[in-house]
Amino acid sequence: MRAPDLPVSIERPPAALSVSSFVSSFDRFAVTPMLVLIAKDLDVSLSASVTAASGYYLAYGLSQPLWGLLSDRFGRVRVMRGALLGAALAGLVSSLMPVLGALVAARIVAGACFGAVIPTSLTYVGDTVRASVRQRALTDLMASASLGTALATGLGGVLAGLLNWRVAFVVPAVCALVCAFALRSLPEPTRAGPAGAARGVGRYLGAVLGHGWALLVFGLAFVEGAVLLGVMPFLATALEHAGFAAAVAGLAITAYGLGLWALSKLVKRLVGRWPAPVLMTVGGAQLCAGFAIVTVHVSLPTVTVTALLLGGGWSFLHSSLQTWATSVVPEARGTTIAFFASALFVGSAAASWAAGPLADHGRYTLLFGLAAGAAVPLTVVAALARRRYGALGAEAPQPQPE
Repeated sequence: MRAPDLPVSIERPPAALSVSSFVSSFDRFAVTPMLVLIAKDLDVSLSASVTAASGYYLAYGLSQPLWGLLSDRFGRVRVMRGALLGAALAGLVSSLMPVLGALVAARIVAGACFGAVIPTSLTYVGDTVRASVRQRALTDLMASASLGTALATGLGGVLAGLLNWRVAFVVPAVCALVCAFALRSLPEPTRAGPAGAARGVGRYLGAVLGHGWALLVFGLAFVEGAVLLGVMPFLATALEHAGFAAAVAGLAITAYGLGLWALSKLVKRLVGRWPAPVLMTVGGAQLCAGFAIVTVHVSLPTVTVTALLLGGGWSFLHSSLQTWATSVVPEARGTTIAFFASALFVGSAAASWAAGPLADHGRYTLLFGLAAGAAVPLTVVAALARRRYGALGAEAPQPQPE
């Protein structure tokens, strides 16, 4: 039975959405400290094992426009439930794959399915939370995802090091199955009627792809994904290259999720007090400083500090970008968020693929230095563009979708 439509009235994301976002983040980041172990177990190079992560990210990103259109057409909750069921199956299959090619194929399917969860959750919040408090609700959702990230990087490394790397794929798969059933009682947000939605696919795409500000936000998301999500997994491999165990490397990267969780709480308090361009500037500065530290020296303390700063950078910069994305084309919010997430994870996939050979040869100084340098223009363009957007009055209150 379909849940009743929900009017715009809530101020916090529903618990079922927060838990689902937690599980999605866990699955996405659990592989980070396992890449070296996968390479050894399957007898492949590190750059080859990285395809298990980059393939996941690419599928996660490329599937976003489809999920956005489907959620605009059929509903947010229905799409998330179906995707979680597919993710559960793909995760279980991933744990059984004996060769790299089969593992990569299973991870691609898992990435494509888990790709529906967080963007559709963001869209749900955009549909149901009024604009004046939306970034606070989005930071709550991001805090749940960050806890998933923290546990994934820490627990993933521990499970891989003490038990087997395959176990780390089973845990989120089982949780995804539970979440799919838990979402049954979540009401659908009010959206366009079936007849209008059926003829509206072209209208949604046209509204989004013909909007200059939306295209700019997508470009910024691509670069952010490349700089942060594409390079961050190599913090763990850099530590393992320096002689640390996978479990230790994973625990060091846990600082990213903990920093994200703690500083997202700070961002929630600063929203409304600090302008969005200032929040973006603070976040970008943390990204640059974090990668600069490990460019100078890779050690357990420096990687831990860098991971903490990257979590802060994501809290300040990314939350501001995704809030911007929820409001830039409100009449096609699901499609907009889908393209935003697609750009983010296609950027991360491209960067992780390109960085694989550098990591394979131990050239981490060059890798992290490039990330630190790229964070500078990202921050400058994002802050100036967001300031210009506000100055033009483009962020005036928008009508909510019918």
